[in-house]
Amino acid sequence: MLHTYTAKYTKIESGYLGQLVEWPEVITEGKNIEDCREMLRDALNEMILAYEEQGKEIPIGDCFIEQIPVEVKYVGQTA
Repeated sequence: MLHTYTAKYTKIESGYLGQLVEWPEVITEGKNIEDCREMLRDALNEMILAYEEQGKEIPIGDCFIEQIPVEVKYVGQTA
C-alpha cells in the first residue's frame, strides 16, 4: 500500500534539516535540499524496516499542510 508523508525542510547553517510531519522521529540533514530529500527518503525506509522488525505500528501519512500568510507587524497586537 502506498502512503504519502509530508516533509518539512528548514534552512540551517550547514544546509537543510528535513523532518516528516507525521513521523517526527524521521529526521536528517543535508548540504542542499536535494541531498536532504534523498537522505530523508533513506531515513524513512530505514525507520519503516526498524518498526517492522520490532512489530511496531507504522504511522500513516497523507496529512494536509497549509501555509497561512500573515504580515508580521500585526501579529501579537491588540485592538
